[in-house]
Amino acid sequence: MKRDAYDLVTSTDSTEALRAFENAVFGIAAHRPNTGTALQATLAADPDHVAGHALKGFANLILARSELTTVATAALADARAALVEKSGGTADERILVTALEAAEAGLFAQAARILDAGFEDRPATFLPFKLAHALRFMIGDAGGMLAASTRAARTIDPASNAAGFVLGCHAFSLEEHGRYDEALRVGQRAVSLQPDDSWGLHAVSHVFEMQGDAKQGIDWLEGSRKAWSRCNNFSFHMAWHLGLLHLERGDHDRVLELYDDEVRPQQTDDFRDMANAISLLWRLEQSGVHVGNRWMDVAEIAHRRKSDTTLIFAALHNLAALVAVGDRDGAAELVAQIDAKALGLDDQARIAAEIGVPMARVLAGLDAPADQRMIDRMVANLPKIGGSNAQRDFFVLALAKAVGAGGDDAAVYRIGQIRQRLKADDRLFRSIERSVAMRLSA
Repeated sequence: MKRDAYDLVTSTDSTEALRAFENAVFGIAAHRPNTGTALQATLAADPDHVAGHALKGFANLILARSELTTVATAALADARAALVEKSGGTADERILVTALEAAEAGLFAQAARILDAGFEDRPATFLPFKLAHALRFMIGDAGGMLAASTRAARTIDPASNAAGFVLGCHAFSLEEHGRYDEALRVGQRAVSLQPDDSWGLHAVSHVFEMQGDAKQGIDWLEGSRKAWSRCNNFSFHMAWHLGLLHLERGDHDRVLELYDDEVRPQQTDDFRDMANAISLLWRLEQSGVHVGNRWMDVAEIAHRRKSDTTLIFAALHNLAALVAVGDRDGAAELVAQIDAKALGLDDQARIAAEIGVPMARVLAGLDAPADQRMIDRMVANLPKIGGSNAQRDFFVLALAKAVGAGGDDAAVYRIGQIRQRLKADDRLFRSIERSVAMRLSA
């Protein structure tokens, strides 16, 4: 048995595999592009590295592409076989495999609970902590994120390799609850302990954005560019935040420049990259900016993904792209797929039923919420889609736009009131309110 630098006890006898796996865990924590290479090196050095196979399974599930579910299933089978080869492995490894079994079945909430319970006496053990954080992020369980990060932050040794990364997750969890002063303090502490903590950098940028402090947000992101520009495609997301801040200042040329060079420098189909691009293009158009042919590459990918409802958050962004280019048939098919998804039994089926279906119909122009109760219910259910408050604000804005198109100024005002509980008023929402007022006075 070996205890690695991040407090995970594994059954490997290979020092080479141990070091490679530590590099993979660091890559997960710091969003580095060499994480996959480090994981491959782990399994090359020890083909029966249980935690390596488990991490491969989780990583493919978190990518949320329908074709990768078979890869995750194979990784689970390999992890189970490795446990047999290692005479049952360690307790830590068995917990990881049990959690992967739940996640592979589409039960992310259950998987996170298994990780919590299994490491109850060592809540700051980084890999299970980070995996549970990521799973809860995808199902909108902000309460679970904060409870887990609070436990970890209380027990973490400030001198440990994971201290900055754990505090970065805690800062994000605090920010998602609107506890901005605490989030700012903890996030800055995280980055001081671990300059490679891009999630902590990210959490602090969220605080500035949600408080409407564009200048400080831009200064923070530009000042930390050396750190986050070394990331994998997470750097695209950091640039997206920078674009939102410049959009709030009305600097549309800079936003378009950022879009082309840093938000969408590659035409990938990663759902996170797609969400960045689609939501930023939508905001630009609502701000009166001509975006040229920039919709085309994301719409083409969205069309190819129109039957993929692995993650409702991703499916709804794809739907917005199809609607933006007038692909009515593609949009209708995706709405039907979300309807069908809602009949299932896993976490994403529940999310589809509770918010995916009504939100899809609003985005597609098939429905508009008819009354205050429906609007309140939709906004209350939005967190279940997953992602952050900043990402979900796209759907809040789209909902306001939809009800405003029908001239319901009271509904737009109500959405604005709910929105202001977490986010400062901004240019784009005010423009939606003005458009409603102009329509009513015409």
